[in-house]
Amino acid sequence: MAEIVKMPRLSDTMEEGVVAKWLKEKGDKVEEGDILAEIETDKATMEFESFHEGTLLHIGVEEGDGAPVDSLLAIIGEEGEDVQDLIKKAKSESSDDGASKDDVSDKEKSKEDDSVDNDSEEDDTSDDNQKSNDSDDGDLPEGVEVVTMPRLSDTMEEGTVATWLKSVGDEVEEGDILAEIETDKATMEFESFFSGQLLHVGIDEGESAPVDDVLAIIGPEGTDVDKVLSQIGNGAKSSKKSSDKKSDKKKSDDKSESQDSDEGGKNRQEKTGNKASNSTDSKGRILASPLAKKIAEDKGIDLSQVEGSGDHGRIVKKDVENYKPSEQSKQAPKQAESKQQEKEAPQKAAPQVEVYQPAGEESFEEVKNSQMRKTIAKRLAESKFNAPHYYLTIEVDMENAMASRKQINAMPDTKVSFNDLVIKASAMALRKHPRVNSTWQNDVTRIAKHIHIGVAVAVDEGLVVPVLEFADQQPLTLINNNVKSLAKKARDKKLQSKEMEGSTFTVSNLGMFGIVEFTSIINQPNSSILSVGAIVEKPVVRDGEIKVGHTMKLTLACDHRTVDGATGSEFLQTLKTYLENPVTMLA
Repeated sequence: MAEIVKMPRLSDTMEEGVVAKWLKEKGDKVEEGDILAEIETDKATMEFESFHEGTLLHIGVEEGDGAPVDSLLAIIGEEGEDVQDLIKKAKSESSDDGASKDDVSDKEKSKEDDSVDNDSEEDDTSDDNQKSNDSDDGDLPEGVEVVTMPRLSDTMEEGTVATWLKSVGDEVEEGDILAEIETDKATMEFESFFSGQLLHVGIDEGESAPVDDVLAIIGPEGTDVDKVLSQIGNGAKSSKKSSDKKSDKKKSDDKSESQDSDEGGKNRQEKTGNKASNSTDSKGRILASPLAKKIAEDKGIDLSQVEGSGDHGRIVKKDVENYKPSEQSKQAPKQAESKQQEKEAPQKAAPQVEVYQPAGEESFEEVKNSQMRKTIAKRLAESKFNAPHYYLTIEVDMENAMASRKQINAMPDTKVSFNDLVIKASAMALRKHPRVNSTWQNDVTRIAKHIHIGVAVAVDEGLVVPVLEFADQQPLTLINNNVKSLAKKARDKKLQSKEMEGSTFTVSNLGMFGIVEFTSIINQPNSSILSVGAIVEKPVVRDGEIKVGHTMKLTLACDHRTVDGATGSEFLQTLKTYLENPVTMLA
């Protein structure tokens, strides 16, 4: 079913977002966690990841365009799915919202018209009233900013503070990561859009709060936090509103100043070396969006020479893209270079060492994941993350097993591998330790009375596990024939689904590749999997003397919900006994 992706609220003051760049195109496959687009908010440019899987069927906002929060950004669903109804529904909802806003604005306008006469009558007393209002309006102290719980996904209703990366009293710079916020879909870093001292933490680590609740307070050192909290509780206006008033006044002043500055701008530019005058803060730090910084870095542009057009002179994407260096700035590097060459002239006599630079070229190849590969990835991830794995390793003396195999293979028309011996011994050991032959089912643990051993087989697309049924009842020669038959079917892609179902235990062998020891992920719903390493020739102590011996390491991965450490260890001891003395399997 198709899912609507809405324009997210990526900051507490964000009203609309601009799609700086789409990282997926219409028709592309999208996995949960993939980055869909880079979205420019009123404070920064941030990556927005998908919380759905499927195909990108529709793009609602083109690159460079803006849209309000919660408007249609994209639609993700199954390939070929009809999404016209969803698009119409989203558009109708947005138009309804717009109409309701227009109604409200009309009412407000009529109220303003009605109040014009009253305002003219009260001109004489407005000065006195203004003074009292200024003292009682409850505006936050200058420089204090209230940070609220952000809406980090389109479905987020509340967030949990996973980790605070700043403590009360720490200095915070714009762009610093304040905390890690856990949403209903993922855990994401939340950066500060303000500079100052972290005065108050409203939500402790591990606690949750609805969107727009007070997350923190940032401001100058020594601010009365209790007073700020009481103002917030009384519905005081945020400092954003008061700063808007100041910015309105500043804009009117700037208009008059700009007329004068147009006349003398050229002279000032020559004196200051074409340096931007309004794109730095009080600490001399350049104010620029992350996207603008990245583009400037790629193009080799000095941001101190760029004039910002954003809020408070902030440099944004279009400022960097439209930047054209003046003649003076072009000549400056040349003059500096010539001076540097003059300084280095006496040192040029030193021998130059040539550094070899390989003429390599980076390249990639994207291989489409097959359905088998996707299924393997999904099931192994579920097993690893759901079943608490632990591992036990034991070393087995293989001298007797090698001798027994040699005698068996000396018989006419008989062939037995070491893997066949391991499968047979495992089946016999499972008889004595049935708890290892079990499945976790939440309310109960199901212990299988039958023994079906899955044998991992590598194929081009990944890994398949055909099942050897009633392995404990089969002789070694029959095990060998059946394993060969199943492996051939697997490589020829002729395995039936029923031949890969019902295993109660799994054996995986990489010894033929020279792998001495490894661990495997449990093949659910089994409780254990045995990893078989190579037989290694090495010095061993036998009868008090050092001799040349042959050993093999076995590693058992167990699901701790069903198989305790002692149970797994006892199983490996029994398996070791069978392999070191194969004749005991006949008992």
